[in-house]
Amino acid sequence: MEASSSSSLWGGLNSGIVLSLLAVAWTMLWQALQGLQLHHFFDRHSRRLSRRLAAILDPDLTVTIAEYNGGRMRRSDAYKEAKAYLERATREARGGGAGGGVRHLRAEPDKDPDRVLLSMDDDEEITDEFRGAVVTWRACTAPQREDTGPAYFWRGGAGQRAERRSYKLLFSERHRDLVLGEYLTHVRREGRAVMVKNRQRKLFTNISGDGSWDSDGFWSDSVWSHVVFEHPKTFATLAMDPAKKKEVMDDLDAFRNGKDYYARVGKAWKRGYLLYGPPGTGKSTMIAAMANHLDYDVYDIELTSVRTNTDLRKLFIETTSKSIIVIEDIDCSLDLTGKRKRKKKKKEEEEEEGKKDGDKEKEDDSNKAGSSKVTLSGVLNFIDGLWSACGGERIIVFTTNHVEKLDPALIRRGRMDKHIEMSYCCVESFKFLAKVYLDVDDHPRFDAVAALLREVDMTPADVAENMTPKAPGENADSCLAALVEALEKAKVDAALAKKKKAKGNKEDAGAADDEDEEEEEEEEE
Repeated sequence: MEASSSSSLWGGLNSGIVLSLLAVAWTMLWQALQGLQLHHFFDRHSRRLSRRLAAILDPDLTVTIAEYNGGRMRRSDAYKEAKAYLERATREARGGGAGGGVRHLRAEPDKDPDRVLLSMDDDEEITDEFRGAVVTWRACTAPQREDTGPAYFWRGGAGQRAERRSYKLLFSERHRDLVLGEYLTHVRREGRAVMVKNRQRKLFTNISGDGSWDSDGFWSDSVWSHVVFEHPKTFATLAMDPAKKKEVMDDLDAFRNGKDYYARVGKAWKRGYLLYGPPGTGKSTMIAAMANHLDYDVYDIELTSVRTNTDLRKLFIETTSKSIIVIEDIDCSLDLTGKRKRKKKKKEEEEEEGKKDGDKEKEDDSNKAGSSKVTLSGVLNFIDGLWSACGGERIIVFTTNHVEKLDPALIRRGRMDKHIEMSYCCVESFKFLAKVYLDVDDHPRFDAVAALLREVDMTPADVAENMTPKAPGENADSCLAALVEALEKAKVDAALAKKKKAKGNKEDAGAADDEDEEEEEEEEE
């Protein structure tokens, strides 16, 4: 009896030990299996199996060309070239080519104002043939984000409308090497040729905000909007000293043809121009003439609409090559006027004078600058920092009426490489304008005009306005007579202003002497 009970006891103990050992072994085995991450193993093999099944059901491969790369910092060149190539393919398809019939088309302005460029609309397909391989292009759009944060309301509720566009190229597996090796290169090369043929020069301006409606009717994160640039001014019609004009044109030609030179010396392919002079001396028309001479686009930056230095950098990144980047009246845009070199005493005097005037000027400056936090350092980096080397063949132009107000660091050589003074009308400029406006090379009144121009400052714009016929019966003689009269009046006005200024200076000097005498009398008392 005792023997049987003791054997049962030992049997129970042995069973418990075995179960415990099994539990420990299972725990160790489970931890080992967890370390192997079997679920990843099964997932990987299941995805591989699904891809093989999909390849059996749909043997086509896909290449996606997205509209933007680099986190939407810059529009993809490959996308623009594919778009241009498909515009031509769509046009050929309408003529019975390989493209078949595209039912939904998008029309865009053409270089010829009487025509439009047609491209396939979203979710449309077109086929193309290349060396026996038939491929299919599909225009795709996808929502970029669902934005319901504060920025959503700042954009007027437009955040949800943002679209991310792309082209998908579908082709058979057996044509992989041909499509990836040769066809895509062919598309980009032909697309560039179409872009050059259909190119329209554009005038861009930056947008205050986080986006805008683009030309295709979609909400876009692009910081630029544009119109077609059709300014008629050229160097042939620009009133300027002929020698100085030729110097500028030669400099522009050297820049345009200087790719190898800039690469050899290790400089970014860009050049800075500073145009300075009184209002009305032709700074803006000079920019138009430069753009027409080089056949470049123009990017006109409004600095007061740029919130931060980062936004300014993004503006530069989204400009294209063969472009002129313009900041007009830079001395009025932001506080970039040599503040670092002002003496403390002068600054205090200006602040005191501003208080006496009711701080009206400060309020105007504050309203003009808005919430912009662009700094002088940010502008300097914009001109010649590391980011300025992204891309090439760009010209940066600053204009100002008061060059003496600008910080020397902003306009030194290397940033603003060439300084061009746009001065008052000289005798040579007058003769040029007379030829353009009146078609005369010589006239008895030329000597009188030349003599007055040597004594009176008048801008080319004012000279041209006085020589513009105002009525059908006016001729060269009457227009030149009007110019002589205007110059004589300007001469009288200038003399009166000079006399008044001298009188004011004399009165100020007398008042200063009186104040000095009063101070001396007070000291003696």
